[in-house]
Amino acid sequence: MIPLWTAMSSSESRPSRFRSVSVSLAGVVGVLAAVVAGATIWLMLTDPITVAEAIDTGEVAPLVEELADVIYNAIVGLIKYL
Repeated sequence: MIPLWTAMSSSESRPSRFRSVSVSLAGVVGVLAAVVAGATIWLMLTDPITVAEAIDTGEVAPLVEELADVIYNAIVGLIKYL
């Protein structure tokens, strides 16, 4: 018969697949949120007219287009640097 403390320690020492997937997913969501927040701040500093119009009219399409352009240009610049 296997002692109870041995059986419990071996089952608790194995990492849970759900836990590792949820931590990975939370990390990806966190990185994406940080990228979008940084791009929004950059856009507010470099193109405040677009941000102000999007807030004033409630139409987010121009803001999303500019955000996508800022993120794309940042990725291209990073790839050129590497």
